[in-house]
Amino acid sequence: MEIEIRPHVGVGPFRLGMSVEEARGTVQERGLFRTVASDADPGQITLTHDASRLSVVLGFTKGALSDVELFRFRNEDADVRVLLDGLDVFRTPSEDLFGQLAERGHTIEENDLGFDALPELKVILANESSYEYPVDEEGDPIHYDYVLVAEQI
Repeated sequence: MEIEIRPHVGVGPFRLGMSVEEARGTVQERGLFRTVASDADPGQITLTHDASRLSVVLGFTKGALSDVELFRFRNEDADVRVLLDGLDVFRTPSEDLFGQLAERGHTIEENDLGFDALPELKVILANESSYEYPVDEEGDPIHYDYVLVAEQI
């Protein structure tokens, strides 16, 4: 499964600005994700891809999709690729991805909390999970494990 991050547009089949009903219809139509939680008029809809344990959270403001959060799969053997500008966000080591994005002309703002923002794309990347993902010799996470695509960051 490939999921493309499209800054200013959305993630995969989920488009920023789509209604709650459209998002629910997309989930049912595609059949890739299981809805974990959702109210009749939700602030969020949480989705899980059972085979990979990838989680997606759709955030709504006034009934329209305003942000999409992706949490790295927990099954390391999963056939899942999350792509930003053709680069695999969750499989490329974060230091390499950071450099490749910079080489492509993207401005990246780091902060002390472990979040790297690409402000012109309205995308945030992080690798500060409590889940036991692969780490380097110093115990730091190798890959990013979180992506936020939003209308505003």
